Amino acid sequence: MTSTPELGPVAYHRGEFVDARAAQLPLTTQGLHYGTGVFEGIRAHLLDSGDLAVFRLGDHLDRLLAGARLLRIDIGTTRERLTDVVVELLRRNGFVADVYLRPLAYKLGLQPGTRPGVGLTGVSDALSVVVSKLGDYQPPQGIRCLISSWRRPARAALPVRAKITGGYVNNALALDEARSAGFDDAILLDERGLVAEASTANVFVVRDGRLVTPPATGDRLPGITRATVLTLAADLGVAAAEAELDSTDLLQADEVLLTGTGCGVSPVIEIAGRPVGEGRPGPVGTVLRETYDQTIRGRRPDTRGWLTTVALAEALR
Repeated sequence: MTSTPELGPVAYHRGEFVDARAAQLPLTTQGLHYGTGVFEGIRAHLLDSGDLAVFRLGDHLDRLLAGARLLRIDIGTTRERLTDVVVELLRRNGFVADVYLRPLAYKLGLQPGTRPGVGLTGVSDALSVVVSKLGDYQPPQGIRCLISSWRRPARAALPVRAKITGGYVNNALALDEARSAGFDDAILLDERGLVAEASTANVFVVRDGRLVTPPATGDRLPGITRATVLTLAADLGVAAAEAELDSTDLLQADEVLLTGTGCGVSPVIEIAGRPVGEGRPGPVGTVLRETYDQTIRGRRPDTRGWLTTVALAEALR
């Protein structure tokens, strides 16, 4: 199990492939000052063939482009070209291992004639993509979560349905609170006291064999892994529904799961010092975790076109 990412030697930075450790940005970068950037977390997994498979790349790029439009960021390229960039970046880095991709689109610098301050117009844009070697980092035996005192911002105050860099200070504060108290992750409630999401994952509960997650329309990111798990549950004949949850639902659940690009499908075995169910991964979460892992590694038929295969053998010759 890998816990610390290993940065790849090659990055895509402002229109070209460069030495990742030599890439630089001006100290005046607007995205750094004001959090005016959007990003994605994308996984590629090693196949039994020795190649890599990027999971749901098109969906991640669509979400990146939608967030960029919201912040008036012109990435300067198309979805198809971004797909080519990702594939080429993986080939150039040559990691024969599970990897994590991080595209970041951001506001760069004030254009001539633009007044200083926070703004989305009159500011140049840029795109950078890095790749790191990163395996599974959540323990398979389950994690312990705190119900955070920090609340998830309402979508009328912050567009939480996009991965906007500045908005993640809320997630960072919640996770810091949890880890300082000895927990692995935090579950945040919204302003109504209902379950929003974990620090970087969506939340599911299992009660009497039925899988439930809060609606995608609430104050939370509608995760791509969340959608994948709902689809896989249907394939497996696991009853699933969207419904609002509160803290009591978490504490009375037979199982609790977190889902995200980084953590995959992670069982929660303790919340706020109380065991979840029997205090170990349950049967529904276990089968979903195993099915998800088989799916992302190409060990199940890719009938939905979720995998973008990158042939490493040719690149490493």
